[in-house]
Amino acid sequence: MSTKNDQIENLQELNDELENYFRNTIIPQLFVDANLVLRKFTPPAMKQFKLSADDLGKLINEVIDNTRFPSIIENIHQVIESNEILEKEIQTNEFKWYQMNIIPYVTMRTNKPNGVIITFVEITMRIKDLKEQEKLIADHEILLDTISHDIKTPLTNLVLAIDLYKNASEDDPAESKMLFKIVENAVRKMKHIIGELTDARKQEHKYKTESELLNFEHILEDVRLTLNENIKQSGTVIKIDIGVSEITFSRRKLRSIVYNLVSNAIKFRSTEGKCEIHIKTEQEDGFIIISVKDNGIGVDVAKQETIFYKYYRVENEIEGSGVGLYLVKEIVNNAGGKIVLVSEPGKGSEFKVYLKAE
Repeated sequence: MSTKNDQIENLQELNDELENYFRNTIIPQLFVDANLVLRKFTPPAMKQFKLSADDLGKLINEVIDNTRFPSIIENIHQVIESNEILEKEIQTNEFKWYQMNIIPYVTMRTNKPNGVIITFVEITMRIKDLKEQEKLIADHEILLDTISHDIKTPLTNLVLAIDLYKNASEDDPAESKMLFKIVENAVRKMKHIIGELTDARKQEHKYKTESELLNFEHILEDVRLTLNENIKQSGTVIKIDIGVSEITFSRRKLRSIVYNLVSNAIKFRSTEGKCEIHIKTEQEDGFIIISVKDNGIGVDVAKQETIFYKYYRVENEIEGSGVGLYLVKEIVNNAGGKIVLVSEPGKGSEFKVYLKAE
């Protein structure tokens, strides 16, 4: 039968072992008892949370400013009451990420939690890698959506030209030559789009869509040439007011933004009067604003948010996949910008894209 001195000696040994564990562990750890008193901490915790020996014996809320996790008291109570481990990803004011584990400290005598041990494992690089992977996946999706969307216009022109060619008069070589030209342009454009996809698959860095200093007029001219047949057939007039010419952005993404907004303005033109599109760039409060304004059918207030949903279509009678505006919003939001729509049915629409000025 053990004596009282033996019990004290055993407790001292256990305490020494715990002290030795805390002194030699390489990760930040805190031992907080059931009364929320800070009892022990490891040397890494002292460095990470700017603790000192004077903090031992203090209530955890007295040193809470050092830990910088406002919900830690609530989390400790939760673990003590549930006797279950709590795992949580947290970020400090220095933008470092940690995996915080709050583990119940159960006493053998009562078999109940008498406090918690809190461990912090830095996962900043892991979080950064995950964010880069998410961005890469998003870029892949945007790339594929953009290509599938862009290829629809030349494909539609090709099908239309073939249908017209079937009914063309054999005695009118000028008409046949014009239709053949449309077919040739459509095939060339699709070949170019497929070529871009092939190149991107061969050169992984192209998925990252590096930003570069671009001339907006060049991007606009590229879009105008791509939509040339649509512009001519619809009789669309494009007016420009370029206040800012140079924009630092991904070439492919900026082209996709302009292409989709101009294409939609033509597609949703009014049947009354000539289709007019006003394109304007300006700088305001650290943003470059690209405005595309039309005199088309407009958008009802109730639909002005849903038109940015993937596959949503304003008018089922008008050809389209419902991907264009979704792509524009994804690109702009991922770049830290925003897109604003001002519209009224029967009075046209104005899309304003805000891109951060570099």
